[in-house]
Amino acid sequence: MKVAVLIPAHDEEPRIAATVAAAAAIPDVTTVTVVDDASADRTAEAAESAGARVVQLPRNVGKGAALDAGLAHVPQEADVILLLDGDLEDSAAQGALLLAPIARREADMTVATFPPVAGKAGFGLVKGLARRGIHTLGGPAAHSFTANAPLSGQRALTRPCLELVTPFAFGYGVEVALTVRALQAGMRVVEVPTTMSHDATGRDVSGFAHRGTQFVHVAWALVRLAFERRP
Repeated sequence: MKVAVLIPAHDEEPRIAATVAAAAAIPDVTTVTVVDDASADRTAEAAESAGARVVQLPRNVGKGAALDAGLAHVPQEADVILLLDGDLEDSAAQGALLLAPIARREADMTVATFPPVAGKAGFGLVKGLARRGIHTLGGPAAHSFTANAPLSGQRALTRPCLELVTPFAFGYGVEVALTVRALQAGMRVVEVPTTMSHDATGRDVSGFAHRGTQFVHVAWALVRLAFERRP
């Protein structure tokens, strides 16, 4: 199994090098590609120094478009694509847990669940919207699937599954669209418990603004999915 890691990153200079190093050390990983989404800091340089192949975007385009740009640089011989966020640091090594069910041919897409984050969680509005959307739009397979981590960006996908769920949705609608499309296509989606950690969004002004943007992006993705007709 040949695994290609794809990491979208924006202003992750303090964390990206550790994330890249941990991801590169996962067994079967052959390449790590970081998409620098027009960072204002030295994210690109830090990622490159850690051994990543770096794709630098001239302007900020958001997570979905950044992933699409990076996908064009992922080697075609990769059997599995491992999507990781840039702020995982050493916990990115647990991407190996996402690969295990795929290696055992038990899943086409795996999704990491995170332990609860004390004191920094939101009110669950975005997660609730995403869960309802997955249940409503995912087709018959969604009725037996419980999305505990509908917004998790840490995912592994087989190449055939990847081709069925891309191009990526806009912005923060990426994750919910991946799950809905995979379920609609009859792909096996499996959530995998991890103890990964990242820079959680707090209950301050910037945190609420971020969650508001997430809500809009997820809602827009669900509207588009409701009218989408894919082969």
